[in-house]
Amino acid sequence: MSNTLVKTFPRVSARTVGVLIALLGGLLMSLDPVFIRFSGVGGFDTAFLFGLFTAVSMPLFIHFRDQRGLVKVLTISGWPVLLSGVLMLGSASTLILSIMNTSIANTFVILSAAPALAAVFSRLFLGEVTKGTTWLAIVSVMAGIGIVVSGSFGSGNLTGDALAVFCVICLSLNQILLRKYQDVSRTASVGLGGMFLALVMFFFAQPSSFSAETWIIMGTMGLFTAPFGRVLSQVATRYMTAPEAGMVLMIKAVFAPVWAFVFFAEVPPAASIIGGAVILLTILIYAASTVKQA
Repeated sequence: MSNTLVKTFPRVSARTVGVLIALLGGLLMSLDPVFIRFSGVGGFDTAFLFGLFTAVSMPLFIHFRDQRGLVKVLTISGWPVLLSGVLMLGSASTLILSIMNTSIANTFVILSAAPALAAVFSRLFLGEVTKGTTWLAIVSVMAGIGIVVSGSFGSGNLTGDALAVFCVICLSLNQILLRKYQDVSRTASVGLGGMFLALVMFFFAQPSSFSAETWIIMGTMGLFTAPFGRVLSQVATRYMTAPEAGMVLMIKAVFAPVWAFVFFAEVPPAASIIGGAVILLTILIYAASTVKQA
């Protein structure tokens, strides 16, 4: 997939391809709250179902789309794919626990530090220097996130905030890991992360209480939008640095309130509109400059 896109569009730079992939991945992940709201189940149940269906869909996708087969893909990916799956387990589980122990606003603000943290890790572990323009875009996106949640920030507690910090560390380390090991199958990584998540959350979830509607809704999310959004977010690191990918992925913070308005008629507050405009404008300018440079 990595080389195919560049060969198909030879006049398009790798960074441009990375921006487009990250935008699509962020758009797919922004749909997560819609499915979660429609499913009507709690955090542990959501995590279990997401992990379960992801653990089913990703191996099937490899089986039908990769001629090497699942075993060969895992063998070629080696130990980094296992570590990536563990990091996904860490980020997904602590995200849920953070939301249960602190305000969503607190969690959102802390997660917005992912691109900046990825830039630090990228420098430490890969020796990659983040360009000044990227730093400006990262700061602008973080400011936009701050505006979005300004009305409710500060209503959490230390435990939930600490879990969010651990979550963002796992996210950033996973991006750096996959940036370094380009041959790791992103699909296998997400599939293993889903399997680990389902195994852990099984002890906290109550599958017997799920309705048929819940299974269908979460099946749609777990088989399609959620895992492929995460696969694309990881594929983007093949074409651009981890800080750049993390910054572009913040587009999900713009579209999540849009879907809430479309599906649930929830009118976002003025701060969300202003902050979302800042984020969207920053990412659009950054994407346009990337294309122009190419």
